[in-house]
Amino acid sequence: QVRVVESGGGVVQPGGSLRLSCVVSTTNNFNYMARAWYRQAPGKERELLAAITSGGRPSYSDSVKDRFTITRDTAKMTVDLQMNSLKPEDTGIYYCNAGPAAADRPYWGQGTQVTVSS
Repeated sequence: QVRVVESGGGVVQPGGSLRLSCVVSTTNNFNYMARAWYRQAPGKERELLAAITSGGRPSYSDSVKDRFTITRDTAKMTVDLQMNSLKPEDTGIYYCNAGPAAADRPYWGQGTQVTVSS
């Protein structure tokens, strides 16, 4: 059994920062360190924002590049998303997606709400 849990969402003013964390717990010995962060804004489709491979290589969408940073702690099996210079259009539910490889990430969390508003 695999459980994905996101945390760190909240309400922040434009220009502010938040740090999201994704923790994966399993009943097997797999670490599922290929992770990605998605956002689903109201009325829009889920959008891939940032990903990190099991080898630690990050990638970003153009909409968050230079503002968001994805990092990982292999000892804690966590992957964080540091979000800076937040904009109102960053508002949405943020989901973590995990799996053994970049092309195989079948596990999803329940999401954490981020609201950017003055």
